Amino acid sequence: MTGTTGAHGVLAASGLEATRRILFIDDEKAIQAPLVRYFARLGCKVEAAAEPEEAEALIAHHRYDLAIVDLRLGRFGNADGLDVLREIRRRRPSTSIIVLSAYVSPEVEKEATCLGAAVVLRKPQALPDLAQLALVMMERA
Repeated sequence: MTGTTGAHGVLAASGLEATRRILFIDDEKAIQAPLVRYFARLGCKVEAAAEPEEAEALIAHHRYDLAIVDLRLGRFGNADGLDVLREIRRRRPSTSIIVLSAYVSPEVEKEATCLGAAVVLRKPQALPDLAQLALVMMERA
């Protein structure tokens, strides 16, 4: 599916407008801001975190249908995203998870999958494609 209209059509047809909550965890504002705006235009409630502690606080207080998680967070580029995955699984086992990272190796992909990520994608991803995948995952949940 291509374009905003296509993803929005899937969203509208499925009746997800007011009910789906997404947590986007990425420390790069140049990636975070457009993704948040894009999903909000599709009718999702989107919250964002740039640091692991911020993400963990949001996870502790809110239920999310989907989390989109970068693996490298923080100014030193540590693989803190794996810790966030663990926290999501511990507190919110029903949340679907997409890992979206520029730093994906076979080992990291295997670990992320073992921690509960349904999909591991390499950055960059086209927003319409990411939205289509996210909406399908939330429909199935």
